[in-house]
Amino acid sequence: MTVPRWRFALVLVLLCALVLLLLWHVALLQVVPGKDRGFEFLQGQGNARTVRIEGLAAHRGVITDRNGEPLAVSTPLQTLWLNPQEWSGSVADLQALAGQLGVERDSLANKIAQYASREFMYLKRNMAPDQAQQILAQRLPGVYGRREYQRFYPAGEVAAHVVGFTNIDDKGQEGLELAFDEWLQGQAGSKRLIKDLKGHVIKDAGLVQAPKPGQDIRLSIDLRMQYVAHRELKRAVAEHSAAAGSVVLLDVKTGEVLAMANQPAYNPNDRARIRVASLRNRAITDQFEPGSTMKPLTVMAALETGRYRPGTVIDTSPGYIHIDNKTLLDPINYGKIDLTKVITKSSQVGISKLALDLELDTIRDIYFRMGLGQGTAIGFPGERIGVLPNKSRWTRIERANFAFGYGMSVTPLQLAQAYAVIANHGMRKPVSLLRHDEPVPGERVVSARVSRQIIDMLKTVVLPGGTGKQAQIASYPVAGKTGTAHKVTAEGYADDQYISIFAGMAPAEAPRVVAVVVVDDPKSGKYYGGEVAAPVFSRVAESALRLMNVPPQISVAAATGRPWT
Repeated sequence: MTVPRWRFALVLVLLCALVLLLLWHVALLQVVPGKDRGFEFLQGQGNARTVRIEGLAAHRGVITDRNGEPLAVSTPLQTLWLNPQEWSGSVADLQALAGQLGVERDSLANKIAQYASREFMYLKRNMAPDQAQQILAQRLPGVYGRREYQRFYPAGEVAAHVVGFTNIDDKGQEGLELAFDEWLQGQAGSKRLIKDLKGHVIKDAGLVQAPKPGQDIRLSIDLRMQYVAHRELKRAVAEHSAAAGSVVLLDVKTGEVLAMANQPAYNPNDRARIRVASLRNRAITDQFEPGSTMKPLTVMAALETGRYRPGTVIDTSPGYIHIDNKTLLDPINYGKIDLTKVITKSSQVGISKLALDLELDTIRDIYFRMGLGQGTAIGFPGERIGVLPNKSRWTRIERANFAFGYGMSVTPLQLAQAYAVIANHGMRKPVSLLRHDEPVPGERVVSARVSRQIIDMLKTVVLPGGTGKQAQIASYPVAGKTGTAHKVTAEGYADDQYISIFAGMAPAEAPRVVAVVVVDDPKSGKYYGGEVAAPVFSRVAESALRLMNVPPQISVAAATGRPWT
């Protein structure tokens, strides 16, 4: 049978038309950017089902000591999470997963049920990468992993109060980790992944934004000196059954904090055993009445008037003085003694008579110029500024008490800064927990002549006959002052609770370091600053000077009993 040509031609045209129509439809899908059904729409729908954006944690900055020794570093770990809506594992899968996570199967099942309406729940955070990979390799439905970082502190409790710690989300919670959190944490990044419908990664499609690591911080702390300060303070607190204690070590020339230790301490690597009472950095946050460590500052105020000299005689007879129905006593009647011996013997009577002879605000003014009653601008969370009264009228007993450190309060760091002014011959420099690469300018607050006179007086305190002879160092001359203050309780001053203090500098002729030691409520039967705090100063300061390569000096005092010359 012969097919008519027109039919053949019609079929051929229709077939060609279908091919052209198909090509046109494909072109619409692949080339023409239509909103409703074009290739952009289809690509968007495909990407919505397969392309995922995953966050990349930023590496937190490293905290080091002044010599580059790490004090806080971040370790990469894996966190496992689950999309409960994708979970379809069998009972055996659930049992295996629970066993690898170290939890009960029923507990895990209940948790998945609770999160059934959500798309995210943590399985376990901060796992060792190899352990997490073993679970991920099983390709259980809905189980995913992501990299996170956990902070590790190589020095443990030795530097804990200064460095602080972060929480499980790597956010600063205490110490410099909190103070410089924005600086340290950096900026998170992201990457694009192609996954199948079961959530398995098919391809890493590259970075969207690279994570920006946090900035590193180099502290002024010298870890070697920090170890010594921590060890000696811990030994003293245990030996004297004390409630707490602090040590601050400053570089005289720069104002940098070389060591800052507190007791009780805590291990930031073991959060489960941390006690809240151990967290605070007592050297910066705790206030106390400084007692007799203020007497050199009172004498400094007297010397500045020009009416007094180190050899000016004060009659302390008969060994006590009545002021406003209060009696202030010396251990014995020292009789007529010069101003230097008032410091050597820490005479309460002598300093009280001196205070009553000075103008009303003279003593407060010198305290303020030395940095008391104001912040140190060290930038540490929770820093206290102490209490420095400013009254229009003072009673006579208030003036006397104020002259030897009662009726006011300071922190150990403030006291160290004040003695650093003396050691630096009247130049006050800001204290810092960050290392200075360039010299920091200071402010002259006291004349160099008066400061040197005070240093000469403080040398006698550590000699035989002085109150702080246990602070002496065999190889270096020392200048310093003891302090023993009654603690303040809700009922007033306690008769059986004390703060033991020593503040000093070495080598006395050209001081390089200043150290303050505070021991809170010793219960061993010894409580004087010269018995409890002074030995700690001796060991800490000597180690620091040796580590700073300061040449030993011949002990004239040890050989002759005379002051260092």
